[in-house]
Amino acid sequence: MTQLQEVSASAGPEPTAALPDDLIRPAAEIVDPAALRTRLLAAVEEAGSDQMERRKAAVAVLRSAQSEGRAAIAEAFRASPFSASPTTRAYAWLTDQLVAATFELSRSVFHPAHTPTEQERLCLIAVGGYGRGEMAPQSDVDLLFLAPYKLTPWAENVIESMLYILWDLKMKVGHASRTVKDCIRLARDDFTIRTSLVERRYLAGDANLADTLSDKLQSDLFADTVAEFIEAKLEERDERHRKQGGQRYMVEPNVKEGKGGLRDLQSLYWIGKYIHGVHDASDLVRHKVFTQEEYDSFRTAHEFLWAVRCHLHLIAGRATDQLTFDMQVEVAAAMGYEDRKGRRAVEVFMQDYFRQATEVGELTRIFLTAQEAAHLKTEPMLQRLLKRRRRAKPPYAIKQNRLTVADPDAFLGDKLNLLRIFEEALRTGTLLHPDAMRLIKSNIELIDDEMRADPEAARLFLDLMLKHGNPERALRRMNELQVLSAFIPEFEPIVAMMQFNMYHHYTVDEHTIQCISHLARIEREELDEELPVSTDIIRGGINRKVLYVALLLHDIGKGRDEDHSVLGAQIARKVAPRLGLTKKECATVEWLVRYHLLMSDMAQKRDIADPRTVRDFAKAVKTQDRLDLLCVLTVCDIRGVGPGTWNNWKAALLRALYRQTRTALEEGMEALNREERGSEARKNLRAALEGWSEKAIRRELGRHYPPYWQGLHVTAHVDFAELLRDIDTDEIRIRLTPDEDRDATRACFAMADHPGIFSRMCGALSLVGANVVDARTFTTKDGFATAAFWIQDAEGHPYDEDRLPRLRKMIERTLQGEVVPSEALANRDKMKKREKAFRVPTSITFDNEGSEIYTIIEVDTRDRPGLLYDLTRTLATQNVYISSAVIATYGEQVVDTFYVKDMFGLKFHAESKRKALEKKLREAIAEGSERARS
Repeated sequence: MTQLQEVSASAGPEPTAALPDDLIRPAAEIVDPAALRTRLLAAVEEAGSDQMERRKAAVAVLRSAQSEGRAAIAEAFRASPFSASPTTRAYAWLTDQLVAATFELSRSVFHPAHTPTEQERLCLIAVGGYGRGEMAPQSDVDLLFLAPYKLTPWAENVIESMLYILWDLKMKVGHASRTVKDCIRLARDDFTIRTSLVERRYLAGDANLADTLSDKLQSDLFADTVAEFIEAKLEERDERHRKQGGQRYMVEPNVKEGKGGLRDLQSLYWIGKYIHGVHDASDLVRHKVFTQEEYDSFRTAHEFLWAVRCHLHLIAGRATDQLTFDMQVEVAAAMGYEDRKGRRAVEVFMQDYFRQATEVGELTRIFLTAQEAAHLKTEPMLQRLLKRRRRAKPPYAIKQNRLTVADPDAFLGDKLNLLRIFEEALRTGTLLHPDAMRLIKSNIELIDDEMRADPEAARLFLDLMLKHGNPERALRRMNELQVLSAFIPEFEPIVAMMQFNMYHHYTVDEHTIQCISHLARIEREELDEELPVSTDIIRGGINRKVLYVALLLHDIGKGRDEDHSVLGAQIARKVAPRLGLTKKECATVEWLVRYHLLMSDMAQKRDIADPRTVRDFAKAVKTQDRLDLLCVLTVCDIRGVGPGTWNNWKAALLRALYRQTRTALEEGMEALNREERGSEARKNLRAALEGWSEKAIRRELGRHYPPYWQGLHVTAHVDFAELLRDIDTDEIRIRLTPDEDRDATRACFAMADHPGIFSRMCGALSLVGANVVDARTFTTKDGFATAAFWIQDAEGHPYDEDRLPRLRKMIERTLQGEVVPSEALANRDKMKKREKAFRVPTSITFDNEGSEIYTIIEVDTRDRPGLLYDLTRTLATQNVYISSAVIATYGEQVVDTFYVKDMFGLKFHAESKRKALEKKLREAIAEGSERARS
């Protein structure tokens, strides 16, 4: 661990001092300080008397030493990719030699003071992260020039010459010139300055000045401001986490500033040194802030996070701390991670990362709560009197407004208390005290097979989810303390498991807890306006135990080669009985886990206007109870993916599928009859066409084939009726209508039918940046094409009214042939750098059973702006008639489903035809993908 050295003359990097022996490679192989100074003086002398030439000569020598030193460190680090501390010390030591040599050159050679006065004393101090002696390859160099009084012209010249050289070396230098009095005054008012001075380290110059600063800081500032410093650091931490998204499991975390990142660890240094004067984190064990085991965890997390940060800097060639998707892949490779069964190397790496971030969070919580208790002010007396005191049952107690264990022996005497304590925390509305968390973690082995098989333990666990209204709080803390995976060992593999894609915002375990949180919110009726169907289902009565257990286990099979739904069902078959569920409940849980994606897939990847879709789904579900449970589970699963994933479009699809399936289950499959639905649609249109003559109405009702009447809402039928009225064969008519209920804009087209028209419409929409989420196309009996597209903007919302005229104009130009989509899309259909790391294998399937009339082609592949156009154009050139297209997007992955017929109006029954068509589609995808990556 890097020492936070006190300021003293001995700490400076003098050329005669012994070389350090704790760097990533021998110090002399990084830079030889004495040889560097000799070369520096020789180069400056040879340059003559011109100051500019002398500076250039000095920079050349220093740059060479810098380049060679950095290369030596990087080479050794790549060979030992987890050796972070020796690496960060090496970068700091190399920087010390360059900075100190430059300071001496500027002070003694460029601006020698032959008879220095008392005022012409100058001290160079490293502050901030550099002062701590930890540096990543591209870290800033923060310097303090300390003077006894106001800077003299000599001191200003020394500093100026030195800074020019450091800037020429491309160092990112942060600097300040102050007196000791300035430092005390400014640090009192500015916590950033104060924090940087906590981590000061003498480099060169007048050591007495450095000692004076140390003494004054301790006596005049640090000693009597511990409470305000801790409070400021707590507020700063909360604000930093809020800016970074507030979640430890953000899929593109910031290694330095994110929750559970290096800045959290550094906060411990700052506060530890401020309060206890520690020079090394290991000293916190002596002060009983950490146990030895906690300190070992601290070291492990410190090493891992710094290693990640160093690799990030080396790969990027610049200072960057954001683990973006593309960088995650490269860092994982640099650290030697390899693909494992069913998982990519990057996913294994990120699971390790998130586990370390969780550990940092626990250590920070323990440390800060302990300091808060010892040093921060208590609540005002009036507040304490007005607050209703919460009493804890023995063996528990409330300490600092947190739940702790009053009698550890009694607590550990009954291993079930390792579950009861979480119930008590929910009952009293308190958080766990660090003392209690320590006790739980150090006795986790008490949760054994005997306890897992205990019916009382199962009851306690289920009560945590079912009885207190906020189960996510207990589950999240149990997960962080490893209680959840100890009680349900099958849960352990998904803890901190990242899914390397742009769809899932959280790790698998956090996603599971988010899902349960959404279910609890539905039960608390917080979402009744947003989720009326789910709320009604819950109000109507449902087996809550089955639903909560199914949600807890629905993704438990992830991360293996097998289908996670199938494997998850097998795991559920073992876990559900252990949790005390009846045989019938276990069977239902197993079914829900096995088919937890069924309703989502049916709603988003199939045409629910096709009666066969609903009929097949109803046959799979079989009962109203299963339908209700699956519907609520599906809603929670989608909402638990992350912010912005749930929208009105998905809500409308699921509501429609649920209601139609419920009707089929209640009234029989014949309730889905096409003809009856068509008659109802025609009746609704007749009623809506106010002011139309009977002749005009009859003409409109008679010009469409049966599928038209089942696939659209009456509002779309009205739009098409008006677009088709008196239309000429050379006209193109378009109507754009915001469909707020579905979070989309409905684009209706009417024009004379001809081959490839659907593809051209897709091209036009791609050119304006529209995301197509659904499409229907029909041909009238008199030869006109009518197509309805539901489109969203780049943010996944309907287009604003003021953008519709420009949208319409661009679409018209494309359809009239003024713009050729294939040419115009060539420059726009590009993949962003951070998205290139994702692998999405292409899968193409043909289904002749899912629809009575059409063959269903499902294309599952990598999404990009021009994909839908490429696919529809390929289908058009193969004389494939597209009736409808359903588009489901999951981050970088998309599933485009087409309901098609061949040129004779038949399904694709022949395998040879299907294979030929698949080959053409794959070629189009490969060509487009290559273009997008170029």
